[in-house]
Amino acid sequence: MDAPSAQLQLELRDSIVKSLATRRPILHHLNADTSWLLQLPRPSSAVKHGGRIYYNILIDPWLQGPQSDVARWFSQQWHAVESAVQSIAEVEEMARNMEILAGGLRPGRSRKSNVQALADIETFIDVVVVSHEFTDHCHKDTLLEVHPDVPVFATEQAAKLISTFNHFRTVTTTPTFSTDSPDWHDYSLLPLPSWLSISRLTATNDALHYHSAILITFATHPFLSATPKKRSSLSIYGDVPSSTAPEAAECVIYTPHGIPYTALAPIAQADPPLLTLAFLHGLHDVSISAAQQLNLGAKNGVIAQRILRAKYWVATHDEVKTGGGLVSWFLKRKIWTVEDALNEARAEMNGDFDMEYDEFRGVKLEDVGNGESRLLE
Repeated sequence: MDAPSAQLQLELRDSIVKSLATRRPILHHLNADTSWLLQLPRPSSAVKHGGRIYYNILIDPWLQGPQSDVARWFSQQWHAVESAVQSIAEVEEMARNMEILAGGLRPGRSRKSNVQALADIETFIDVVVVSHEFTDHCHKDTLLEVHPDVPVFATEQAAKLISTFNHFRTVTTTPTFSTDSPDWHDYSLLPLPSWLSISRLTATNDALHYHSAILITFATHPFLSATPKKRSSLSIYGDVPSSTAPEAAECVIYTPHGIPYTALAPIAQADPPLLTLAFLHGLHDVSISAAQQLNLGAKNGVIAQRILRAKYWVATHDEVKTGGGLVSWFLKRKIWTVEDALNEARAEMNGDFDMEYDEFRGVKLEDVGNGESRLLE
């Protein structure tokens, strides 16, 4: 490597190390569709000297190979774009490298370097989350690559399916977050750490919970209490009054098929309050003829984002996959832009808004493509 290239590489590395020093969550898009790695910085009280910095949550992993539901003649699909991350081994390597960068590679005389200390760890994946039983979310071949000691949180039908694999030692049905129990701590089930909970949001009149969402809640922000106290103040907005901020927790809402914006009420009534850091909801409107709405698309997304005011809205599950089978003949897809969705949502308000106080201002999309990462500051 010549001197200019080496200098550029060093500067890039230093820039990444400085960014990681902020100890904020990192979102990695593993493919062009809806497989993600969410890295949450552990609270300082939970990081032992020389220990791991990130808690790694693997979401809906399907990295390569086909997926089929019911039977091949009914529906079978492949990724149209090769996944940036091809295997769980590559996910592990990514997580390991992030630990090395975050630690700065500053070995002391009396202890191992970060590289040496991390070399013997069997897995860097701390938990797997599966949002649906359909095999583009619950992909057996990919899941079987995950270390069997990694706990899995999955919706009821997905948990039943995963249990038949006879691979994972711990498979937990993801509980439903409700207004009857608005404290996120109640959903922090073992073996999760006390500063993290994984639950889901569901919609009424959705018997199969197709239009549901995964709710990942955590208290790791350096300016938020690690053990938030209960408050009567409620907010689902990205910015909350300073009087409530020290007692709030953050959350990531992941809804690959979209969740009706009306089903977000439990977030508004959360106690302690929840700040929505990231909202993962796709742009494409997908249906099977007029019979079944699959992905709710951008218009629902902009209305939901108007309510949540998440700091980051990230598109997911919008890959136009290749495949065949009976279902493919009936699929209808409308590819929305955020601008078109905003215009239609505004039009539905019959023009009854003041542009100066437009409630849709600030609704924008973060583009996190295949193989890209985003620091959620």
